[in-house]
Amino acid sequence: MLVRTGAAEEILNKALSGERLTLEDGVRLYESADIVALGRAAREVSRRLHPEGVVTFVVNRNINYSNVCDTYCTFCAFYRRPGHPEAYVLPDEVIFEKIEETVRLGGTEILMQGGTHPDLPLEWYTELLRKIKARFPVHMHSFSSAEIQNLKKISGLSLEGVVRALRDAGLDSLPGGGAEILDNRTRRRISRLKGTWEDWMEVHLTAHRLGMPSTATMVVGFGESDEERVLHMLRVREAQDRTGGFTAFIAWTYQPDNTALRGTRATAAEYLKTVAIARLVIDNIPNLQASWVTMGPKIGQLSLEFGVNDFGSTMIEENVVRAAGAHYRMTREDIVRLIRDAGRTAAQRNTYYDILRYF
Repeated sequence: MLVRTGAAEEILNKALSGERLTLEDGVRLYESADIVALGRAAREVSRRLHPEGVVTFVVNRNINYSNVCDTYCTFCAFYRRPGHPEAYVLPDEVIFEKIEETVRLGGTEILMQGGTHPDLPLEWYTELLRKIKARFPVHMHSFSSAEIQNLKKISGLSLEGVVRALRDAGLDSLPGGGAEILDNRTRRRISRLKGTWEDWMEVHLTAHRLGMPSTATMVVGFGESDEERVLHMLRVREAQDRTGGFTAFIAWTYQPDNTALRGTRATAAEYLKTVAIARLVIDNIPNLQASWVTMGPKIGQLSLEFGVNDFGSTMIEENVVRAAGAHYRMTREDIVRLIRDAGRTAAQRNTYYDILRYF
């Protein structure tokens, strides 16, 4: 049932006046047919947070050090079971070559992720981090919460002990991967072994307590309810109230190709509505990233009119969503052109959102 325009306008005015939106407010906005009004309100909130009109991006590379995983998420086309003929763990020298190329291209961030490998000890990760830091001036924005929970199980250490060991070895911040939907009904259906939403959140709150920032993510299109989507946003907002440790929120759409879960892709309108509602609900995380990797460059550009202020990363290399059917690629020059064509100023940033260069 579609919400009457007047009801939606009342909620949008509430957000624009600085009042916090509730679960009911968010659900009603999802039910609204007026996506233009949603975008207009989200753009105004974003403009107040970023009045300078600058849209940022980071130059980075996503290195998937291994595809071995024993969590078996039904929505993942990338992983291979332990012992599978296509399973791999990259040698150190291959990882170093990829990082060296990234630095040569002006990259400042390495997003290194794999699966929940049952046989790689914590020492493998800490030694690799130390070797990387001794060789390269890069920010290590690496390892999902599922990987870190797996290292807790393998090492026998506390969660804080694992995060502290990784931090001391050279890990600088955590990506938000693995959040999917922060509600256990959907999580049990799509990824029974991955853990609860509380497990995901515990990793990030622990990192924040130890002085490491992170990002928060959300994936739509699993058949989750509007209520679950808004609960996800509210749980991130509540955690941010506690720690202030999230630097950005990133929403993208499930990619179904080559997966056991199958299904259909969420539409561009559904994605744009989600980012707009996220900008209105999550009032305490300053940065909202575009997901051009799953939605394509033009929808990524259009998302700037729906509250987005950051174009994410150049993603010199990415393999996980690519395995599930997303094949978009862009250079730094492509991103700068799209931002300029949208009437904004493009700027390269680092992981902490410090501006490195204006274009």
